[in-house]
Amino acid sequence: MTENTPAAPGTAAPYDAVVLAGGAARRLGGADKPAVRVGGRALLDRVLTACAGAATTVVVAGARPTARPVRWAREEPSGGGPVAALEAGLRLTTAEYAAVLSADLPFLEAATLERLLAVLRDTGADGAMLTDAEGRDQPLVAAYRTAALRRELAALAAGHGGLTGLPLRRLTGALQLTRVPDPLASFDCDTWDDIADARARIREHGHVLDEWISAVKDELGIDLDVDTGLLLDLARDAAHGVARPAAPLTTFLVGYAAARAEGGPEAVAEAARKAAALALRWEEESSGGGQEGAGGAPAPDPR
Repeated sequence: MTENTPAAPGTAAPYDAVVLAGGAARRLGGADKPAVRVGGRALLDRVLTACAGAATTVVVAGARPTARPVRWAREEPSGGGPVAALEAGLRLTTAEYAAVLSADLPFLEAATLERLLAVLRDTGADGAMLTDAEGRDQPLVAAYRTAALRRELAALAAGHGGLTGLPLRRLTGALQLTRVPDPLASFDCDTWDDIADARARIREHGHVLDEWISAVKDELGIDLDVDTGLLLDLARDAAHGVARPAAPLTTFLVGYAAARAEGGPEAVAEAARKAAALALRWEEESSGGGQEGAGGAPAPDPR
């Protein structure tokens, strides 16, 4: 789909992303907040994973190693505040829509951005932003029409002689916005207590496996989406039908086979299907089943 092709109602539109990763992090004692790890991944990298679908991702901060390639920008002067930082990042974007994000959102997911972009396009508003558990606006977890942002940024700069030090509400107050409640995705990490809460939450039973798989994929530079349930079933069959150590080794070999075939999720699924069938044949043999001779004929009675 190109930017000139209308999207179907309820689907996301092509977009760029601007991630604001500066700030003094005073409530964290001046720590380098984007580099603080939650679930083994830097907060910034978690946000970059969520906006991996952006055509261009601009991070407004000093350059640093990241899990995904980005473009870097800085507001002038450095430390000029979120409005100046947003304007600096927006200069490097070209898409009709822009996701504007802070770098401290541990639970942001691609599906959240897709929902915001779909709401933005379908409503015709200037922006669609999340609200938190208390119903407060979160202008740095939002999607905007870039034309509307540029228009209001130019008006603010003209009216105030620049953008340095201006609060975000001066910008968002002039925009027509649609609110989307989402207490989890809007959760940001301002304090060490917030960091501790985020680290505890991702280890809850309902989240830990997805979190771990996402972390491993980021660490290994893998974008492939696979059916984890299929692989878990394979691991169970291999452990039960062959031997417990067969589970991790078999799933490794399935991944290796799919990689050799230069395949995507379908190649993984096919390799997993073959390995699962093999594990079931092993189990049948060990339980006394599958007594067949050559050519599929029943084996002769040894008595």
